[in-house]
Amino acid sequence: MSLFEVLSDLANRHLDEQRRARLREVYLKTRTRLNPLLKLVNGSFDAVTLRDHLAARLGDDFTVLMVHSSMNKMAPMYTGTPLDLVRMLIDFVGPERTLVMPAFYFGDPKIGGNRATFLANPRFDLRRTPSQMGLATELFRRTKGVVQSRHPVYRVAALGPLAAEICAGHENADTPAGPGTPFETMYRHDARVLGIGKPIDVLTQVHYVEDSMGLDFPASCARREPLPVTVVVDGNTEVQAALNGYEVAWRRDMFRLRHILPAGIIDEWQFHRVPMFTTRAKPLVEALFEAAGRGDTVYAPPPS
Repeated sequence: MSLFEVLSDLANRHLDEQRRARLREVYLKTRTRLNPLLKLVNGSFDAVTLRDHLAARLGDDFTVLMVHSSMNKMAPMYTGTPLDLVRMLIDFVGPERTLVMPAFYFGDPKIGGNRATFLANPRFDLRRTPSQMGLATELFRRTKGVVQSRHPVYRVAALGPLAAEICAGHENADTPAGPGTPFETMYRHDARVLGIGKPIDVLTQVHYVEDSMGLDFPASCARREPLPVTVVVDGNTEVQAALNGYEVAWRRDMFRLRHILPAGIIDEWQFHRVPMFTTRAKPLVEALFEAAGRGDTVYAPPPS
């Protein structure tokens, strides 16, 4: 793990959300002051240069590309705008393939997590509730032709031939990321997952395994009490969904992936010191099912 990853893990383990938010604010302010030095040492790149890099690194052997991104982690080396990034990714994927981005909503931080938020108001406006996964994902979500899945928390946005198939029925699924969700569809289509400015701890495809195994998942799991939520699709359409699935009591440590997966499943690198990663959904999921079969997961058991 990098020093940043170690410090992030310590903060997540020992600080509450309010203190973590203050720490993030201090980190971002400090990084902003160091921007000229960081740019001098690491160089810079724009959206066109990044596209060329992705073409060389990823190739074009995929039908679906799921992108996690962070403009904060790309700065100051990336000189383009979030909109430049979105337009580049749409162009890179092209009209014959499908681009997917997370548009997750984890609740109003003034109220608490998603359950506290929807207990206070069990309605989710699909069009007006912004993505909490970064500005690029929100710009993509608002792009003409983009389809959104109708889940109040793990909503995804997709553009391309498979967009409707990927997003269909998410509100009816028994779990947020298991069977009947976009993550199952992306597994079936062996989507390529890409992180730009993000380390592997954002790899949501991992949760397809635990949601599929349910109580058989080798960690301390319990079934959540479903919380009904009305999803407002537009002014005339509402659908019913629920916050459901399983609660894992053990502490999640996504960096355990580096130890429980075979070599080559996840490719991690840096581009101008910006963290990047890529993997394919099918070999990732199959390797994680195999690891779970021997008791290895991304959840660390409590000390005995």
